[in-house]
Amino acid sequence: MIRLEGVRFRFEDLEMRFDIDVPAGSFTAIIGPSGGGKSTLLSLIAGFEIPLSGHVTIADRDMAGLSPDQRPVSMIFQDNNVFAHLDLWQNVAIGISPGLRLSSGQQAMADEALRQVGLMALRHRKPGEVSGGERQRVAIARALVREKPILLLDEPFAALGPALRREMLDLVGNFRREKQLTVLMVTHQPEDARYAADYTAFLEGGRIVALRPTPELFGARDLPALAAYLGDWRN
Repeated sequence: MIRLEGVRFRFEDLEMRFDIDVPAGSFTAIIGPSGGGKSTLLSLIAGFEIPLSGHVTIADRDMAGLSPDQRPVSMIFQDNNVFAHLDLWQNVAIGISPGLRLSSGQQAMADEALRQVGLMALRHRKPGEVSGGERQRVAIARALVREKPILLLDEPFAALGPALRREMLDLVGNFRREKQLTVLMVTHQPEDARYAADYTAFLEGGRIVALRPTPELFGARDLPALAAYLGDWRN
């Protein structure tokens, strides 16, 4: 579903090169040290960054020249997922129409998305009146109404506690199976990858060192950089 071939990008002194195949319908996590290029990888797929060379293809279609809104991708960030001046329903509906001019059918779509994430009763509240977890649920609901087959998660649950992170991962996992989404998630929490991801990639220094089924990657003894990154965590 997602393929990067010889994709080069430079940020300050770091020269990155990405080669990866993400299976269609999978939940793939990306872990690794800070500053290694994890968020940049997602931005290259989404179209927020343009590679110096190489190809980003999605469903065998080259993404070159396509802006973020033209790509079959939704992205949820750690911050700035909601608009403070809009209520929760409007924050979801804006994913369908930036001008909030919705047909009755589209209004029903926004209603249903809020129901699915358990927020219909709070639909008229502003983001500042709800919890961090509820704001992230709004971001998930907005991604659902966009009906894009790929969901990119750039540490969206980092500020949440362990129990709430697991709740959010369950929610994403349920939608992934229901809507046959391909999910790619950057996380600094290895336990989140082990809990939710079919595959996990270890990225360091602008390179993908390994991409393997999650249990296999965390059990690997042939990746010293991974062992140094995880420390005593997997013991």
